[in-house]
Order: sequence, then structure tokens, then C-alpha cells
Amino acid sequence: MAIKRGKIIIIGAGHVGSAILNSILGMNLAQEIVLINLDRDQALGEVLDASHTLAFSYNAGCAIRVGDYPDCADAQIIINTAGPSIRPGDTHDRMTLLHTNLRVMASVMDGITRYTRDAIIINVTNPVDVLTYWCVRKYDYPNMLSTGTLLDTARMNKMLADRLGIDARSVTGFVLGEHGGTAFVPWNTVNIGGLPFEHFERAFGKRIDRDALMQDVKASGLDIIELKGYTSSGIALTACRVVSAILFDAHSVLPLSVIPRGEYGLGDVAMSLPCVIGEKGVGKIIELPLDEDAQRDMAVCERYLRGVIREIDAGGAAHIPQTQGVRPGAFN
Repeated sequence: MAIKRGKIIIIGAGHVGSAILNSILGMNLAQEIVLINLDRDQALGEVLDASHTLAFSYNAGCAIRVGDYPDCADAQIIINTAGPSIRPGDTHDRMTLLHTNLRVMASVMDGITRYTRDAIIINVTNPVDVLTYWCVRKYDYPNMLSTGTLLDTARMNKMLADRLGIDARSVTGFVLGEHGGTAFVPWNTVNIGGLPFEHFERAFGKRIDRDALMQDVKASGLDIIELKGYTSSGIALTACRVVSAILFDAHSVLPLSVIPRGEYGLGDVAMSLPCVIGEKGVGKIIELPLDEDAQRDMAVCERYLRGVIREIDAGGAAHIPQTQGVRPGAFN
């Protein structure tokens, strides 16, 4: 079946799925949105609520409805948000979600692959890196990625900009690796208007504690969850950033979680790397000139994720190794 451009499927009508739905509408990114959820009444409520915004002048109009997996057959993009998230009071080890969400992802992928292998799947369900790798390997799905560290990158750029007293949009830098505790920043590639990170103190008169900044970035999702109960706004616009790059064939460079094919000497693992993304998905992974610190951090991240994968392969997902030496990061 031919792909219907601008048709987006959202799987899951919880806090994240509903926030993505409303963000896509507000940004006029879709011609048609189909919401799939186990509780169809909940999905219908979200659709009815969101549909009323179509009467306002800022919205160009979009067909919104509740559907099911057969609707995936001609979809251009499928966004998966299904599965539980960390809640207030839960352990801060995000890998506790893995055992449950492996089963959720199996159900979701069974439904999707019954009707399409052509849509681009954007996975938001956590832990995104391991689940993305597992789904691609198990289902041999040709075009699947996750939002990865794109939200972490937005947080880092905002927090760094606040420390320096500048516009966050002026910061160029990526958080890479795992969307979690072993995430890292290749500081030698961070710049503001071409000014390298190592010159920030001289230029702005302020010293940046890299370790403290990264601890704040990794803790921020958990802080939001403890205060608000869940995260939604940041991850919704993160998903929309990826969607817009696909719909407009923008060839944007974004840190997304994919399985590399030899880049950075990596393979058989999914982690966030700078990806050029357009209407066909990820077209290229950009290899940054990493310094020794970044190379070491990438190796730590790779070893950790491979350890998780080995545990899954051995049937021991309930005994996933925990990240050592850092506070585990929340996923959204």
C-alpha cells in the first residue's frame, strides 16, 4: 500500500502520547493523526478534546481519530509511546522498566509489522536505546530510531546557556550515548558562535563545572517527575522535532538512537549519535572528532549497553547491571 504523506500514528494515549498529539496539532505537522490505545475510551476522550482546537485560526486543520493497527498500513510515521514510565517514589534506576516494556514492545511491533514495514518508527518508550536495538534485531525492521538524547541535548544547551547568560539557541553541542546514566558530552565539539568550550571562561567570565552540569542534566527528568508526576512537554516537542525533520526532508543533524554500521567503530548496539535525518529516516551518521575524554566516555556507554543486551539474551532482564558512578538519568 502506498504511503500517505502526513499520516501519523501515535501509539499510547497517556501523558506523553497526548502531549505529542497536541504538539503536532499546534505545529501543523500532520494531515491525519490516528491514536491507538488499549483503552479506546481514553483515546476517544483525547481525540475529542484535541479536535476542538481545530476551530481556532492558528490550526490549519487535520483529521484526528481513534484507530487500530490496520491503520498503520499506509502511515508515513509511527510514534510509539506505549508502556509504563517512572513514577514519583519509584526507584531511579530506569532499567526497572525494561522487563515490562520488552513485553509491551513485542505486542506493539507484532501489531505494526502485520500491516507495514515501510513507515518510519520513532520510539519514545523507555529504555529507548535497548528497546530500539531489541526491536530492530528481533523484527528486522528497516527504519526504526528513537528520540535518544535529543531531549538531554536540549536540557544541556538550556542549562549551559543559563549559566552563561545567553540564548539557549546559540549553543551548539550534543549529549550522546545512552539516554540515561552513561550519557556524555564530547566537550571538545561544544561551541557558541564558533567559540570553543575551552574559551568560554575567558569570553564570559564564568567557569563551567562540566560534571555538575551533566549531573543536573541527568537528574532533571527525575526532578520533573517528582514535582509534576510525569514528564510530557519536553519529550513531546522532542518527538515533533524529529517528525518535522522527516516531513520536510530537512536533513537536520540530531542526536538520535540508532544502530551504527561501523561509525565510531561501533555496531550491534543502539545509542545516540549525530544523525542526518530527512524523509527517508536516518541517512548518515556524522563522526565527530572526539577527544580522549569523549572516546573513553563512549566506551563506557557501549560496555554498559552491551551488558544490558547480554542480560536480555541470557533471559536475565530482571538483573540488569546498574550504571556505576553516576545518578541514573530519567528517560523523559
